[in-house]
Amino acid sequence: MEFRNPVAATEANTSSLHYLTKNLSNPRQGEAEFDQLLRRLGNAVDGYPDWHPILTIPNTKHLHGETLQSLYTGLDHTRMFVRGFVTCPYDESDANTLVESANLLAGIKAYRISTPLYSDMVYPVVVETTEVELEADGTIRSRDALAWYVQNIVKNARSAEVAETWWNMRSYILGTPHGSRSSLFVNQYTGGHMRKILDALNNSGMYGPIKEWALDMLSKKKRDKIGQTLIRTAVKNYQSSNEQFEFELHGEICKATIRDTWDDGTELSVKVQIGDIGDTDLSVTGFYYPEQNLLESSDPKGKRAIAEKFL
Repeated sequence: MEFRNPVAATEANTSSLHYLTKNLSNPRQGEAEFDQLLRRLGNAVDGYPDWHPILTIPNTKHLHGETLQSLYTGLDHTRMFVRGFVTCPYDESDANTLVESANLLAGIKAYRISTPLYSDMVYPVVVETTEVELEADGTIRSRDALAWYVQNIVKNARSAEVAETWWNMRSYILGTPHGSRSSLFVNQYTGGHMRKILDALNNSGMYGPIKEWALDMLSKKKRDKIGQTLIRTAVKNYQSSNEQFEFELHGEICKATIRDTWDDGTELSVKVQIGDIGDTDLSVTGFYYPEQNLLESSDPKGKRAIAEKFL
């Protein structure tokens, strides 16, 4: 389904509003404060892109995979927004420590608010990035987002072993929720340029060989067909006396593992892999229910050229 910014924003804002006001004795007061947060911080979001200043500024050691919880102390019942976050610790000393430590960071501003959020017994703190400016559509200004993004993706180039594709990395680049090339952080113009930059760097060989894994460039219908084709063919070749076996399909040697999940014949756990462990060309898992002749399969992962053989 196409990503629609207004719809995604409404859903995210509604969810965060409910979370932050459902337990309050005066929900209307909390709703008014939430509206103020939206005006100051932008739309509610589910997860930040790796290049966002709220993550990169406190990450002075440039460690990979850092989160709000590992970068800021005292967080509890936290909700994120485009420009920052609000967190609701129960301990006032935790709230004060967070404000003091965050305000030591250049580009970060933290302050307490008096209106209760989440619970009447907490001490809400707002932490925001002063450098983030929003476009009219609520996304981050394009030139800033692109600059932060480029600074972030090139910093580990010399130690990289493989190049990750756009489809592998887009959640880390766009933030969540997102579509194919836009999110609540970046519009289609910015996201499109981010993809072009990544493709150019990957094609340069700077990161090493390109690693294909996510197949989200294919429609869900096609991904389902690939998975079900491999799972069903594995089931047809299965013999209960041999849980691990190989079969050939469309010129590829497929390695299958099928186990009777409950040892009663009602459910079979199925895994099909093409290629070796550590160098997998395609992989899918799923379940088969013999009594209903019903298949369930996960999204296949691997190389597009191999996956499309099974359409």
